[in-house]
Amino acid sequence: MSALVLALVAGAVIGLALGALGGGGSVLAVPALIYLLGFTAVVATTASLVIVTLTSVTALVAHAGDGHVRWRTGLLFAAAGIGPAMLGGALAGRLPEAVLTVSFAVVAGVAALRMLRSRRVVESAVTVRPGRAAAAGAGLGAVTGVLGVGGGFLAVPALVGVLGLRMRDAVGTSLLVITVNSLAALATRAGTVEELDWAVVGPFVGAAILGAWDGKRLSAKVSGHTLQRIFAVLLLSVAVFMLIDAVL
Repeated sequence: MSALVLALVAGAVIGLALGALGGGGSVLAVPALIYLLGFTAVVATTASLVIVTLTSVTALVAHAGDGHVRWRTGLLFAAAGIGPAMLGGALAGRLPEAVLTVSFAVVAGVAALRMLRSRRVVESAVTVRPGRAAAAGAGLGAVTGVLGVGGGFLAVPALVGVLGLRMRDAVGTSLLVITVNSLAALATRAGTVEELDWAVVGPFVGAAILGAWDGKRLSAKVSGHTLQRIFAVLLLSVAVFMLIDAVL
């Protein structure tokens, strides 16, 4: 199968996940770029940030149109992650390929297990603690910077549990957080963006953007809990494969 076809298929799947779940798609972008398209880990994390940024903006517009983005809350949460995201982006280029791959697989595996074990969220009033919110935002920014993922699979639970947002608002707001963090991480990798194979990355982004719109429509028809569990099984499988590949 040609690189173009693989890029289109992978992009569509990732966009679908971002649009439907408010995150998670980016955590599949890195392994897709490495194992399907032959990118190195460092270049794959940079390409992933480009893909995630553009796709998240598209999905953000769709969710904002329905009034499910808490702009002030999202910007305050994202602000805490800008510094760590930039530091993480600078650090990523200095880490060995194996360390990046194993770290990514561990984070993806933990996220998948959390998704599988989670129950349906019961919305209730939560007292927002600024310290916890800042810590959660900073941690999310660091993960985005180092591993090249938007962090939506971490942002949505944090926005619900720490800031007390309703699930639909958390999904939309997480896209704002992802966009800000990804842009901050990209700012530290500006020189490496020129190394990307745009003949592959371009179609990947295009398919992801179209997939994001379809994912937004899918989220209105299928239970978010069901979508999350399907995605978690796929994510766990990818994480296990990456760990085995790194060890062997």
